[in-house]
Formats: sequence, structure tokens, C-alpha cells
Amino acid sequence: MTSVLYDLPGPKARRRNLLLSVLATAGIVALIAFIGYKFSATGQFEPRKWEQFQYASVQRELLTGLWATLKAAGIAAVLALLFGAVFASARLSDKWILRVPATFVVELFRAIPLLILIFFGYYVPLQYGWSIDKLWALVIGLMLYNGSVLAEIFRAGINAVPYGQSEGAYAIGMRKNQVLRLILLPQAFRSMLPAIVSQLVVLLKDTALGFIITYPELLFVGKQIGGRLPFGLPYVPAYLIVAAIYISICGLLSILAWWLQKRLSRLPRTAGKVLPAQDIGRDASARV
Repeated sequence: MTSVLYDLPGPKARRRNLLLSVLATAGIVALIAFIGYKFSATGQFEPRKWEQFQYASVQRELLTGLWATLKAAGIAAVLALLFGAVFASARLSDKWILRVPATFVVELFRAIPLLILIFFGYYVPLQYGWSIDKLWALVIGLMLYNGSVLAEIFRAGINAVPYGQSEGAYAIGMRKNQVLRLILLPQAFRSMLPAIVSQLVVLLKDTALGFIITYPELLFVGKQIGGRLPFGLPYVPAYLIVAAIYISICGLLSILAWWLQKRLSRLPRTAGKVLPAQDIGRDASARV
């Protein structure tokens, strides 16, 4: 038996793959053990460095930073999805006056590094004496960059639907917006969902760049906690806790995406009624 792209591995190949998997796992475990040993050797696991995390005030600081991170990520995610939907629709338009400017905007903001967009959002208004909140400077940068990427995800997902679907819809008299809304989007959404969630996870992690403009997000709070001399400058413990929080949130987003995809796969798909052979012949003779 063979798959579509390659032959199934034989006994020798399976043994080789098993050996490589064991070696890779052993290498990863050895690397983690080495990092843990170096942390231990430099005193990063001393009780003094972890003592402050048992205080309610420090826990409230972390929760405040987490709330600031989630607030920026939530606002930016909604705006980026709207930005992506609008510009993807413009790029799919038959009118060049919409398609060309939308293509220019999407390609421009995809090419500019996110950090530069955040700098522009915060420092350029200050040059003209305009006051802008650090939250919105961060949100604008996240929206422009991630919205441009999402626009390409939407456009590629819609174009990936077989062309016969839209041809059939046009043949029965549907308009283009009806074809897009009722035929293409429901089918494309299933294939786009993993890429959309992956980009939203990237957006969430990119909120850490707000640290550059001193937005009080989770990483900024972690640096403040780690810079306290009475506790031995516990930068490593603080950053380990911040990393664990980010990993937990991203894991929850991945579980949500898995649940949505599983739920969508259970939705019934529209299909014509299958007629027995004798009924098909009877219908054909009746039409004649």
C-alpha cells in the first residue's frame, strides 16, 4: 500500500525513524537538563529569588500586566480581523480602483517590521505635539501588520475553493457578493481557521513589543519584578513565570481552535438527495 505522495516506510525505515526519534528526544532532554543545571549552578533556583512571588502585591502586578496584554491583544485582534476582511474583499474585487490600492496597502504593511510600525504609531505623533496613548500606539502597529497578513490568509483561503463552486453559483444567477458570502466563505473558513488562529497567537506574543514604548504589559512588569535588588535581581525567575503565562494562553488558544475545527467538521454539508437507479431512469423518461 502506498500513500499519494510517498511509499509507506518498510521495516528498515521504521527502525531508522524510531532510532532518530529516540535520539532527538534524548537530545532535547539533555538540552533541558543542561539549561536546568546552568540555572542551578548560577543560583537561579535559590529561595531568595523566588520569595517575592508569594506576596499578593507581586501577584497583583502580574495580573495587571496580564490584563494589559490581553486588552491590547483583544482590541488589536478585532481590528486586525476587520482590516483583513475589508482589504481581502478589496483585493478580490473586479474593479482595479479598489484592487490596486488595497494590494499596495497590504504589501506595504507586510513588508515593514512591526517594531517600526509601533515606533511610528507612538513617536511620530509626538513630533507634532499630539498626545497618543501607549495602548493605541501598540494596537495600531499590531492591527496594520497582522491585519495585512490576515488579508492574505483570507484571500488565499477564498481562492483555494474550487472554481467550479463560484461558476455554478453564477450560473443560477447569484451576484458576486452572494457568491462570496454564501458559497465561498463557508467553505474557505474551515481551511483558513488554523492559519487565522496561528496569526492571532503571533499577535498575542507580539504585544510584548509594547515593552519598547514602556506600555505596562506582561513583559514590562516582569522586568520591573526582576530588577529588585533585595531579592537578588531575579530576572530569570521573573521571565520564566512570564514565559509560562504566555505558553498557557497560547495553549488555550490552540485548544479553542481545535474545538472549533472539530465542531465545524460536524456541521452538515448541503448535498442533493441520492436517487435510486430506477428513479433516475423514470425522471429522465418523464422529461423526454
